[in-house]
Amino acid sequence: MLKVSDIAEKVGLDIGVKGELNKDITGCYISDLLSDVMANSKDGELWITLQTHPNIVAVAVIKGLSGIIITNGRFPEPDTVKKAESENITIFTTHKTTFEIAGLLYNMLK
Repeated sequence: MLKVSDIAEKVGLDIGVKGELNKDITGCYISDLLSDVMANSKDGELWITLQTHPNIVAVAVIKGLSGIIITNGRFPEPDTVKKAESENITIFTTHKTTFEIAGLLYNMLK
């Protein structure tokens, strides 16, 4: 099983917030709607999103997600970084599109 620490280099991600890197990755969930992630994501999944505000960290904690990947060259807001650091949630950033990241992760996790 892949760990959060395994994917950064393999997928070409930058670490925006270094949280718990030893978590297992059980899959991936893609959505930009917090309510959708709350309703449908599963424990251990990585969340791919365009969202950058602090509420993404709260959702990740509540759902037990392994980490967050912010795509399309976006970066977490300063308050998001502070919250992720305090909650030990890893946030990756990338200039790649959501589609590219999803495909790369799919091939790694299948």
